[in-house]
Amino acid sequence: MLYSLMEMSRAALLPWRAAANVTRRTLRSPLNPAADTLSGRATAAAADLFESLTRYYGKPEWGVSPADVDGHPVNVEIETVWSKPFADLIHFKRDRTALAKARGVKASEINDPKVLFVAPMSGHHATLLRGTVEAFLPDAEVYITDWTDARHVPVMEGRFDLDSYVQYVREMITAVGEDVHVVAVCQPGPPTLAAIALMAEDEDPCRPASMTFMGSPIDARKSPTTPNKLAEERPYSWFRDNLIHTVPAMYPGAMRRVYPGFLQLTGFINMNFDRHVDAHYRFFTHMVDGDGDSAEKHRQFYDEYLSVMDLTEEFYLQTIADVFQEHKLARGLMTVDGRPVRPETITDVALLTVEGENDDISGIGQTQAAHGLCAGLPDALRQDYIQKGVGHYGVFNGRRFREEIAPRMKAFMAEHAGRKSSGRKAA
Repeated sequence: MLYSLMEMSRAALLPWRAAANVTRRTLRSPLNPAADTLSGRATAAAADLFESLTRYYGKPEWGVSPADVDGHPVNVEIETVWSKPFADLIHFKRDRTALAKARGVKASEINDPKVLFVAPMSGHHATLLRGTVEAFLPDAEVYITDWTDARHVPVMEGRFDLDSYVQYVREMITAVGEDVHVVAVCQPGPPTLAAIALMAEDEDPCRPASMTFMGSPIDARKSPTTPNKLAEERPYSWFRDNLIHTVPAMYPGAMRRVYPGFLQLTGFINMNFDRHVDAHYRFFTHMVDGDGDSAEKHRQFYDEYLSVMDLTEEFYLQTIADVFQEHKLARGLMTVDGRPVRPETITDVALLTVEGENDDISGIGQTQAAHGLCAGLPDALRQDYIQKGVGHYGVFNGRRFREEIAPRMKAFMAEHAGRKSSGRKAA
């Protein structure tokens, strides 16, 4: 019912949004004498703000082409290399001729590492990692898990739970091939570690060369944050009875039970409500003052931030129960389709953990817990890093990620590349 009411309210606002668009365009026309007046600019800015707050935000474009390699543009083609109903695996295929020219080498000499980013399925689209991808494009063959909005998956395609997620991740690692470096950002930490543990126990030749976990709730009992406490304070039945709704008939996934993206977004905004109000006030004043650059930065951020996707009922509720309430992976109780997950069987996949000093989503120690679980790894294959001065988003995006975190990750991957060809045991 709530989902249908939300769609009805969006439809009811369409005429008002149309009027706001006409107003702002009219008042910004160079032919309108009111365009340069304070009242004209303020009215146009108010209309712009109303339009941005009431718009339906669809899935953003990647917009990563061309990539900048040492000051040279390199075209990037996005290709799908693996696909199932709930996810695509996409490859950012760089123009090797342009890449070779930028580096001053022959195309045949390019042998960049393969890096697979496991994007979070926690409300936002994989494009939230656009900056993460851009930081690695000059130096790596980049792949990413592009999860599908559950509202667009027909019910006939079946269910998708946390166990399904683990199987998807394993299949995508296999699709990329040997000696890949896997990076799990935030939510996918536990299922990605589970997938790699199963591969290690099976001595799967496609198990990765390294695994990096960034701001991940491997053990949410460590330094619990507001979302962690909420998950523990509320009973499982509360999440099931209050946060699960039915997709309306207008979408391909009609009648599928989901955790709607707009509810997740509401939770994110309420965590830092004052900050978001201040940001939109500054957006208004920038437009009134004619500061187009600052206003555009605001638009770019919120166009991404306000674009959300639905999660299947079974995936969301199993994640709440297994990861945030029962802590099954951390306690050695996690299973995938009935099979125990044993991280201690990982002996030759190098481990890097990255945390943010001011992370208010995954507190300090939650990601580091992976080291304790991977007891079979020698010290030479471990590294932990805490980035000072960043919150959750800064762990995988922004200036400090580009200048401090990404170089460390690349150096770690280079140090542990190609170990399989030099004696790693294979099945």
